[in-house]
Amino acid sequence: MTDTALAEKPQTASGEWTLGPICDADAHIDPPYTMWKDYLPRDLAHKAPVIEEGEDCDWVVFEGNRRPLQMINNQAGRTGQNFKMRGKLSDMRAAWDPTSRLADMDLDNIESAVLFGGGPLGTFDNELYMASYDAYSRWVMDFCAADPKRLVPIGYVPMRDIDETIGIIRKLARMGFRTINLPAFPQNPDGWSTTSQVKALKQGQISALTGDPKGEKQYWQPEFDRLWAELCDLDLAITMHLGGRVPRFGEKQFFLPDMPMSKLAMAEPIAIFIFNAIFQRFPRLRLATVESGVGWMAWFAEYITRTWEKQRFWTESPLTESPTYYMEKNVFGSFIQDRTGILCRDLPGARNIMWSSDYPHSETTFPRSREIILRDFQGVPAAATREIICNRARAFYKVG
Repeated sequence: MTDTALAEKPQTASGEWTLGPICDADAHIDPPYTMWKDYLPRDLAHKAPVIEEGEDCDWVVFEGNRRPLQMINNQAGRTGQNFKMRGKLSDMRAAWDPTSRLADMDLDNIESAVLFGGGPLGTFDNELYMASYDAYSRWVMDFCAADPKRLVPIGYVPMRDIDETIGIIRKLARMGFRTINLPAFPQNPDGWSTTSQVKALKQGQISALTGDPKGEKQYWQPEFDRLWAELCDLDLAITMHLGGRVPRFGEKQFFLPDMPMSKLAMAEPIAIFIFNAIFQRFPRLRLATVESGVGWMAWFAEYITRTWEKQRFWTESPLTESPTYYMEKNVFGSFIQDRTGILCRDLPGARNIMWSSDYPHSETTFPRSREIILRDFQGVPAAATREIICNRARAFYKVG
């Protein structure tokens, strides 16, 4: 059925929409722990994590530490009452197996899925840290080879040194990656410090998503223009995946308050790109803030535009267009369940939104994605629904 026909006939005889294909703008693929030994260089393979079987849960042994296997990122198919935060590999859904993964996509009516990853390793060993980026890239490409039209990988890069990052991006582009995930802020090239926020995860993994918000290196600095130019020349989109603030997993008193802040914190890197004229200088640059929700984007666009109108002169703003212009042209966002964002879909700054399932993480809509889409898009014209649940993600990520 064409988009025009879908728009003219948005409902079946029973009153349900004809959804058509669904492109998941944010699913996840955490590699199995056994992968690292197989994909790391031979001289580093002995440093890979090892799984030890336990009675009530399995244990991850890595760099002299032994921690229980955490299941926060593999809750697909469980209800909230049955969440299991520690467990065994046998308790997990085999999302890392292509056959099982494609079967789950069929079960959930997902035609194609964009896959965010489970790398790098959380280590202070610089050689191992860098090798783990390459190992993950090669593994996820092999995984997606099972069905390249349905499985679309995101490339991960460190952001400690501009030349280092550009070199890796060029390699990923040659491998076939179409989108690159950057930390929300550049990483500290001298390492990262321990904080109470990252008790459950090693700092290398947190740094790969967050970077250092207070570091000496910041994306607005002119030396980063070489990076933006390279991304434009290679026609690669950028994603930032919940990097502004990472919830304190495993700490019950903090986790729920931290979750909404992890979404809203993604406004900061967007503002840095807009107000420092990065999009103005590189109009073909496209940035998606992923898993951040989108209900705040219309408010954010209006607020930063009104603030800019009042403060632009004394701040010597270089912008030649309003901030909303760049939100409309360069900024995208993905959500899981966000009825507010859907209802704001026609407001300035909130139009570039994309649906996602977050499979197999704890917020996932699996296996009820179709049911939840029908609920959240009630009253929305079919053509607009089709754009948000499929077409826009296909275009942004170059799917199919």
